Amino acid sequence: MRALRMGLIHILQETNDFNPRPTTLEDFVSFGLHEGPDVIARAGATSSVAGHLHAVAESGLAVEIVPIIRAHAVTGGRVDRAAHAFFLDRIRSGLVAAGRLDGLVLQLHGACAVKGEDDVEGAQAAVCRKALGPSVPILLGLDHHANVTERMLASVDSIVAHRTQPHAPFDTGPIGTRLPQRILSEGLRPRMAMRKIPLVRHQEQFLTARGPMRAWFARARAMEADPRVLQAVPFPMQPWLDVDESGWTAVVVTDDDQPLADRLADELADLAWCLREHFLERKAVFVDEAVRTAEAKAAGVVVLSDTGDTVFGGTAGDSTVILEAMLCLGIRGPARVPMIAPATVGRLFDAGEGATVTLPVGGETAPAFFRPIEVTGRVRRLGGGKVAVSGSQDAEIDMGRVAVFEFGPVTLLASGLRGVGGNLPEVHRSLRPGTGRGEDGGTQDRVKLPVSRADNKPDHSRRHEGPRPVGRVHAALETTAAPGLPSRGRGPPRRAAQGTEPARRRLIGEEEETVTTTNGSRPE
Repeated sequence: MRALRMGLIHILQETNDFNPRPTTLEDFVSFGLHEGPDVIARAGATSSVAGHLHAVAESGLAVEIVPIIRAHAVTGGRVDRAAHAFFLDRIRSGLVAAGRLDGLVLQLHGACAVKGEDDVEGAQAAVCRKALGPSVPILLGLDHHANVTERMLASVDSIVAHRTQPHAPFDTGPIGTRLPQRILSEGLRPRMAMRKIPLVRHQEQFLTARGPMRAWFARARAMEADPRVLQAVPFPMQPWLDVDESGWTAVVVTDDDQPLADRLADELADLAWCLREHFLERKAVFVDEAVRTAEAKAAGVVVLSDTGDTVFGGTAGDSTVILEAMLCLGIRGPARVPMIAPATVGRLFDAGEGATVTLPVGGETAPAFFRPIEVTGRVRRLGGGKVAVSGSQDAEIDMGRVAVFEFGPVTLLASGLRGVGGNLPEVHRSLRPGTGRGEDGGTQDRVKLPVSRADNKPDHSRRHEGPRPVGRVHAALETTAAPGLPSRGRGPPRRAAQGTEPARRRLIGEEEETVTTTNGSRPE
């Protein structure tokens, strides 16, 4: 028997429409853009591509992997038109150059947008279908925060997605590999059903190990116990995407049983609708309370997670909300604040190591949300470039130029490129000179502490030793009710909530206590 020839495409970017800075091809290159054999050679150890390779090796089937392109950029503003056109061209030309394929594994995100094109992955999937024709099975693997569209569904044969939050991309790779292998080797005939749910919620209840999200995902896993069900996939769309056809989605894939797929998709959508009030529950704290709690901790490191400015959620990464609170409250510190600030980095590099500089920091990219704070401090260290990392889909990340800038109790880590912001410890270690406050590594116990974006304006009447802020931080933005997200005016999913209230109570059950203690963070 000849080997199955399986094409492989992996292109990921998640869009945040509140970030005005476009995502460019340079952002993809900073994480690694690879074509042909380099896709496999640079797969890393934790990516969906690595999981795909592992599943192929483990299957025992004769499979020839035909790698076409792999590109990944951290979540950010809409992809610019040039980058979008580049990837469409590479997909077309790559599939033509690949020759005959028995199947295609298409690993995308599902929440990527371009100016004038809300459904990037739908466009990419349609290009694949046109190039391969109607008979070649296409498996679409998505992030479960995707916005699934009718065009996606029409262009592929089956859909899978992450099963956990925090995500485990390596584990998703095999799921999206075994299904097309079964379609080809066992003659499965996938039938899909999709139900859109008129729902957008904040991210505090996104963790799948607790609360209503656990109940929703557990029901999907229970559906898959039926051998006729190939996949049952909940999609709680991320809330920072302002697009047509938006909302949460339920997708079910069966083996040649459309009525079953329709019935289970209805059921999965109904459950999300019945749990909708639980998805709104919050326990995040106000910024001043968070700062005081961190200051009171006797030892170790407390991480203040401003989920309204999470780099992995696509924000600009230049919030001054926590920074201003720390200065206004007069903390003793030390405190380390990562920030994506290319203009600040440029000025600090111009000044040079050891220089004393007065300049505004923060609010460079998103001035509608954050305003700069003027500070005076010392340029502690300059560096940057590519950083080897673990716990990421990529083996190394280009942070661009990076400056360590000290003022008062704060050590600011400012980067020229988005990279991973300050989310991975290797970024901080790469600039540590071995001396100086806050840069010697130390023993750092990480304790996540959330910060609410509501009503967190600092009291400027307080006297403090830190630098005087320039203007007030525009911090009353509530990301759970983000302006601009469309209201469709549609009702609940078909047959939603009929006779399901007792079932909702049973499914939540013991999880009610967990629901009330969520920390509001959004790890990726």
